[in-house]
Amino acid sequence: MQKRMYKVITPIEKKDGGKYWMRIGSGFTNKDESINIYLEAIPVSHGKELTLQLRELTEEDFRRSSDKRNTTAFVPPSNPMPASPDALPF
Repeated sequence: MQKRMYKVITPIEKKDGGKYWMRIGSGFTNKDESINIYLEAIPVSHGKELTLQLRELTEEDFRRSSDKRNTTAFVPPSNPMPASPDALPF
């Protein structure tokens, strides 16, 4: 059995009256088919109903994640610390 993975999203109101869906966490199935949810942020409802939506990750989600990892490159510092402690500037 392949483990299903989910994203937790919540609607965010925009100034123009529209809304967009922001990802705030992830979910994973357990052996007994229950789901653990891990939130990275907790939205504030401002007295309104709080909506969280759980959606199964799609192939597009996995592709987007892979593309981000492949385009992020390590850039070494332009002025690394001296190798010798005697050469420290302080």
